[in-house]
Amino acid sequence: MRILPAATGAVAVVVAGAAVLATWPRAATPTAPADPASQTVPAGVTAPPAASGRGAALPATAAKRPLRGPSVSDPSSPWVVVNKVLPLDPGFRPEMSIVRGYQVATVAAGPLEELLDASGAAGHELKIASAFRSYAYQHQVHEATAATRGREAAERISARPGHSEHQTGLAVDVVTPADLSCSLAACFAQQPAGRWLAANAWRYGFVVRYRPGDTAVTGFEPEPWHLRYVGRRLAAELRRTGTTTLEEYFDLPGGDYRR
Repeated sequence: MRILPAATGAVAVVVAGAAVLATWPRAATPTAPADPASQTVPAGVTAPPAASGRGAALPATAAKRPLRGPSVSDPSSPWVVVNKVLPLDPGFRPEMSIVRGYQVATVAAGPLEELLDASGAAGHELKIASAFRSYAYQHQVHEATAATRGREAAERISARPGHSEHQTGLAVDVVTPADLSCSLAACFAQQPAGRWLAANAWRYGFVVRYRPGDTAVTGFEPEPWHLRYVGRRLAAELRRTGTTTLEEYFDLPGGDYRR
């Protein structure tokens, strides 16, 4: 697994309204490989087996999804499902590239650049506020949120370490620097940038992961700024079927922590 070398450069990361300073590696962006989530899988081919590094076994129903493609349990897969009951191994780190100063999974790098360029062309100028977070860094984020908001509130808006999509490198939080009044807040959904994102993210292989009305399934309150890369094929299928959560589409468990 290739990890980009570290270099200097600090980037402020904002989570649930609490700013946490972190140092992210910066390097030239390598060419992203072909996205397996965008490729056609022949009929009769089963999903790849789960890779080691997964913290919990998935039920057999996970294989009974309408769309065949990448694994939903391999942490390096663009279709992996991570939530409060399906965690990642603490040591997992994806193969990464740099997009505008932030580490993201290499498979999502090109599509993310396209989405950001398109947002600018539409007059919204979305910027990344947070992307990949290691297990250790997510622990800091979660504890900082608990210290600021209280433990009970933190559990609703900040994932425990090992349960964050950010550890996969497939999740990014975005803001509009020109108008920070609704940054990382529910009202972002009503801003022009938030509405554009909800309507167009799927075109670039992303979904707004935590939507209103889905908390009982995803385990988290709505986050209209939180994007999750799944690839264009799955994003289009979710839009076509009107499915708003990965848990429901793949028939996987979700909801709150079991402990």
